[in-house]
Amino acid sequence: MRAITGAFRGDGLMARGLRSASFLTLGFGISQVIRLGSNLILTRLLFPEAFGLMALITVVTVGLTMFSDVGTSPAIAQSKRGDDPDFLNTAWTIQVIRGFALWSFTAALAIPAAKFYNSPELALYLPLSGLTLILYGFEPTKVDTAQRHLIMGRLTLVDLLSQVIGVIILIILAWIMKSVLALVIGGLFSTVARLILANWMLPGIRNRFRWEPEAAAELIRFGKWVFLSTACSFISNQGDRAILGRFMSLDALGLYNIGYFLASFPLLLGHSIVFRLLIPVYRDLAGRVDPGVHRKLRRMRFALTAGLVLMLGAMAMLGPWIVGVLYDDRYLMAAPIVTLLACSQLPAVIGLSYEQAALAAGDSRSYFALAATRAVLQVSLLLGGTISYGVTGAIVGLGLAHLLSHPTLIWLARRHRVWDPLHDVIYFAIAAVVTAAALSLHIDFFRALMELR
Repeated sequence: MRAITGAFRGDGLMARGLRSASFLTLGFGISQVIRLGSNLILTRLLFPEAFGLMALITVVTVGLTMFSDVGTSPAIAQSKRGDDPDFLNTAWTIQVIRGFALWSFTAALAIPAAKFYNSPELALYLPLSGLTLILYGFEPTKVDTAQRHLIMGRLTLVDLLSQVIGVIILIILAWIMKSVLALVIGGLFSTVARLILANWMLPGIRNRFRWEPEAAAELIRFGKWVFLSTACSFISNQGDRAILGRFMSLDALGLYNIGYFLASFPLLLGHSIVFRLLIPVYRDLAGRVDPGVHRKLRRMRFALTAGLVLMLGAMAMLGPWIVGVLYDDRYLMAAPIVTLLACSQLPAVIGLSYEQAALAAGDSRSYFALAATRAVLQVSLLLGGTISYGVTGAIVGLGLAHLLSHPTLIWLARRHRVWDPLHDVIYFAIAAVVTAAALSLHIDFFRALMELR
């Protein structure tokens, strides 16, 4: 115990990294409990189609956000000027301009999206939900400064408090309105709360409008590949709902969204940790040859993957039971979706700790190559699986895309000297055993899932 607690003490890189990972894990766990509780309440106040419609709204707004991401946050995390007020204010100015542009695009897409998905409500709800994009543009660079210096305790508290405020307002509105409009307005309140809390609770400069040509040039140079990468990441992260929304009823899409909500907990936790933690860690490790530090990094990688694989394995085995306990009969078809999605995400978490090495080194071009490979594989396999076998084919396509893109991830990891072949061999073997066991245990569920359209 002394050895364990000692590893968390001090101002060294690994100590700060371990403390930050602990805060992120604890914060994520509490956040997911809050999300689950609110989801259970909302499924009793609203109807499955409401979650399908909200999934379509999210696809459009998140899609626009990711298609226009210029990488200001990772740029601040890795840049030598990441603490320079002129650099930070220039980045903030770019974010604000981007926020207003995104809302304009959202309003312009409202009617075409409503016609494409045959959902007239989107024409009203999309412009209203798009106001969150303006609010996000005003998010202070204090958030990026906290991530850069691994000050995760306060940042986690800001995230949780804003979530609690948003959920309370959301449940009250859903009880009163019994409409998707409650979900939209609740999201706006949550964003406002986060904006206020971040400005009040986090250390850092008070942002002002500023345009320094040198800072803008660095941000744009780094961000051009991040822009393309996040456009591809949108396809990887939201493409399933965008494609399924075109081929499935809102009721079936709502069931898929519930299944994804449960199965994605471990992967979302992994993304939260590696995005906020590993860029600063890789940045500070660059050029260091101390074998002791690199052994600690390896242990951190093994521990992270072990935790995520364990959680996904538990979700694959227990998913149908969890759905049966938590949801009423209208949502029972989400059970096999949870198991299949958990199995399909196992290959993704194995290589999760490698991705940020490229961004930490300023190599956003290689990161784009990985994101583009994933996007191409995922769209082609997801579309083919959906057309041939419905939801089942779509989820299998997602898993194959994660698996087939791993060689590109290995190329990126070797390029930045962070690949660990023993780690990959061990966890791919474990993933194969978990997948076979989960599918064998719940084989009866999948016959009914094949009929879901």
